[in-house]
Amino acid sequence: MEEIIITNRFFTYDTIEELPSNIQNLFKKATSAQKNAYAPYSKFRVGAAIELDNGEIILGTNQENAAFPSGLCAERVALYQAVSNFPDAKIVSIIITASPESTGLSVPITPCGSCRQSIAEYESKQDSPIAIYFKGESGKIYKSASSNNLLPLIFNKKLL
Repeated sequence: MEEIIITNRFFTYDTIEELPSNIQNLFKKATSAQKNAYAPYSKFRVGAAIELDNGEIILGTNQENAAFPSGLCAERVALYQAVSNFPDAKIVSIIITASPESTGLSVPITPCGSCRQSIAEYESKQDSPIAIYFKGESGKIYKSASSNNLLPLIFNKKLL
């Protein structure tokens, strides 16, 4: 038997001001987008902002549905909109913010498994990493340089 050890690398920031101005702007847009989330069941609003290499910024919010699991996460709403409207553009970064209606959230919210797989698919398609930034309402901001940190031993088109 052989043991495999997988190491993941993340960067953390104490304040948004530590980030480059374009990322600060994306955080502001993602946080503002949360207001448009449709979250009547979970009361957990999520906003996403995607920066494309052509300068476009695409927003997404979580959209819930009484017929679970028919809703969609903010990250996938933004991803699918980005590649539908700008199929030749590369996704440079994605920002994810969240806040529950009932309590403050001081821990970073990572993408769910389905969103991780979706981000990984587009990294594979464009053959370049997507920087993923995430945070709660307050507290530290996390950055992953790629979905590989969030989804090691990834399943992608190379395996088909």
